[in-house]
Amino acid sequence: MREVRATQTQLAGFAARALTAVGVPAADAAIVGGLMAEAEMLGAYAHGLYRLDRYIRMIRGGAINPRARVCVVRETAATALIDGDDGLGHLVMDLAVSVGVGKARNSGAAWVGTFNSNHAGAAGVYTRKAAQHGMAAIYGAVGNANVLPPWGGIEPLLSTNPMSIAVPSASGDPVALDMATTAGSFGKIRAAAERGESIPPGWVLGPDGQDITDPRRAGEGYLAPIGGAKGYGLALMIGLLAGPLNGAVLGREVVDFNVDHGTRTNTGQFLCLISLEALGSSAVITERVAAVAGQFRESAPMSGHDHVRLPGDASNERQRENLANGVLLPGSLVSDLDRLAGELDVAPVDSS
Repeated sequence: MREVRATQTQLAGFAARALTAVGVPAADAAIVGGLMAEAEMLGAYAHGLYRLDRYIRMIRGGAINPRARVCVVRETAATALIDGDDGLGHLVMDLAVSVGVGKARNSGAAWVGTFNSNHAGAAGVYTRKAAQHGMAAIYGAVGNANVLPPWGGIEPLLSTNPMSIAVPSASGDPVALDMATTAGSFGKIRAAAERGESIPPGWVLGPDGQDITDPRRAGEGYLAPIGGAKGYGLALMIGLLAGPLNGAVLGREVVDFNVDHGTRTNTGQFLCLISLEALGSSAVITERVAAVAGQFRESAPMSGHDHVRLPGDASNERQRENLANGVLLPGSLVSDLDRLAGELDVAPVDSS
């Protein structure tokens, strides 16, 4: 199988061509393609073009509305509720960032919730966008497949329920956390399977409580929460804020989009923004953040570690490397994208 090193423009362009071919308006397809390519640049490969085939299947199956009219249906000076009209989640969250930034500039802070949305890719893409506008941002979502039982239970009622927090820094790159509330995610597990890699112990537990490290057997067990009962509690609370608060689903109503491409998911997300200017001088605050970040990075590393990292440092490094050299797509993914290009009669990912 051939590997391909693709630029951000090539990745965004291929995703846009594929989505346009199944009825997504060109302008919307360009937004989604751009956001998927940004995830690739940050190294969030499990949320980049790897997801494109599933989105196409959901559009064809009727779960995703390709011509959605995403709009604000309820708002106050500092809050907004967005109806995603079952559209691509990237479009929903793109509007959420835009609306939230505007409200936070005027009110100091903003809360935006969504319903009738869908999987929106990498959480950190949206908090980083808000940080570029001088906002500290918190994002949370209900995941699209229940893989985590409640602590002490055996029925999967929760998903990976991701969260991201980004804080602007005078150094240029924000301090940016992007994580699932499970020790691993099925996106990363599938990516490991495609690369022929094993997964770390503690990511997946079998019915007998033993670790499963072969990603091809992950479906035999459950994802483990981060930090035991604390991770379960965090997943539940993020789910409540992103789901029932907005009229979106949580618990048994969650649709597994890995196997069901015809049922609309009613996915929920939330975005909380705080304008730094509401708390003082943005320049002074970001200098404080940069100073503290410097203390952490310059602190003495533990044996076996070359240096101390902050949340987002690895993604920032991957972004710079990928922007300079392109993203190396594994052969298995290129094969899938070539097949998709043939089915849709569009130019392949490595076309100029």
